Amino acid sequence: MASVSSATAPGQPSDVWLPVPPDEIDGLPEGFTYHFWDGAEDFPADPARCGFYVVPYMKGPRVAVAPLHAMTGVRVVQTLTAGIDHVAGAVPDLPAGTVLCNARGVHDASTAELALTLTLASLRGVPDFVRAQSSGAWLQGIRPALADRTVLIVGYGAIGSAVEDRLVPFEPAEVLRVARTARTTERGAVHALDDMAELLPRADVVILCTPLTEQTRGLVGAGFLARMRDGALLVNVARGAVVDTAALLPEVESGRLQAALDVTDPEPLPPEHPLWRAPGVLISPHVGGPTTAFLPRAKRLLRAQLGRWARGAGLEHVVATAG
Repeated sequence: MASVSSATAPGQPSDVWLPVPPDEIDGLPEGFTYHFWDGAEDFPADPARCGFYVVPYMKGPRVAVAPLHAMTGVRVVQTLTAGIDHVAGAVPDLPAGTVLCNARGVHDASTAELALTLTLASLRGVPDFVRAQSSGAWLQGIRPALADRTVLIVGYGAIGSAVEDRLVPFEPAEVLRVARTARTTERGAVHALDDMAELLPRADVVILCTPLTEQTRGLVGAGFLARMRDGALLVNVARGAVVDTAALLPEVESGRLQAALDVTDPEPLPPEHPLWRAPGVLISPHVGGPTTAFLPRAKRLLRAQLGRWARGAGLEHVVATAG
């Protein structure tokens, strides 16, 4: 492919770094030089020639930002995650005008599926059944249903909306929605974060989908947890640091609250951490996004974004701009 596209002026960087082999993505626009880099120690080309950088998926923040200091001509940094906290700290050092885009839409279905899975498994006692199966114990009893319960979704963006799509067929009594700012949707009101104190005592299940920002870091602290009703379930498919682990531990160890966590703080959770053995806690190892749905959707996103860049059109899902 040629080294200069219609989206780049002569002399400007036109290399594209992809964490998926370029020949595995049909329909990539011509006019760019594509390189495969998925976090290997050696870079595939001179970073200074990179104009469009796609961050390797699930390789951690150290790998994510490793080439950025040398990408002196980069114009686009594209993550394959909805959250951008692993690269956001590098934005101020990027060339002025460089845009940071997230992968809104890629993980909605998979993350929402897991949120519902964790909710149902915890309410219906599936972890207890799995443990009982190993000893052949017939563990009967009455368990909470999702039907007729009130669910609070904290972080009502694309993923939060997808969670509600999957909740509704299970006939909850009410779905409450919270986002950074209040608004009205076809389904009803979305409350502002300031309304949380009033809403928490009403919820049987609280599902966290919010991005990690300075506003949401430690959002679920002692005060938040104290307002949750006795026996309520906290489900976290957001980021581990949204929850204050030290505040959560006594609540679950006492049995007052339950928790189903796809993300933790720290992460990975050390084997000796008491959260592993706390009663009423279900932990999955940050698997909300990596499913068979990921790669086809990620490829569609990259094809679309690179097509826009080639045409000189505006990119979608821009969450930050440098400088």
